[in-house]
Amino acid sequence: MRSALGGPRLLLRRLREISAESVSAQTRLDKIVIQIAANMVAEVCSVYVLRADQRLELYATEGLNREAVHLTTMHTGEGLVGLIAKSAEPLALSEAQDHPAFSYKPETGEEAYHSFLGVPILRGGNTLGVLVVQNKVRRVY
Repeated sequence: MRSALGGPRLLLRRLREISAESVSAQTRLDKIVIQIAANMVAEVCSVYVLRADQRLELYATEGLNREAVHLTTMHTGEGLVGLIAKSAEPLALSEAQDHPAFSYKPETGEEAYHSFLGVPILRGGNTLGVLVVQNKVRRVY
C-alpha cells in the first residue's frame, strides 16, 4: 500500500533533507515526526530520547499534546516505550492498552489511540531513543 506522501523512498529522501538543514535539534525532530506521521498515515508520531540518567524523555510529537514535550519522562523498562528501549526490539500492537506493560501518561492525551508501533532508535547497537506511531483505529503495522 502506498502512503499519502509517495512511499518509503520519498520519506527517506525527505528525512535526509531535514537532517542536512541548519536548524536546532528540536526543530529537526519536530519536522521529522511530522514527515513520518504523514507518510505512514498515522495520527501520532513521537520521538522519545534516552537521556544520560537512563530516562526516556518525550522530545517531539505530532498528534499528542505538545505541552507534554520535555515534561513526559519514563524509566527504561517502564511502559511500552521503556520496554522497547530496554529490549532494543520493535513492538506492534493493535490494542496498546491491553498490553501488560502499558503505562498511561495523562499529560500526553494518548487515551484515544489504540494501535501502536514503536521501534528503537539505535546507533552502534546502543539505544538512543524510541520512535512511536499511533492511530485511533485499531490496525496492524
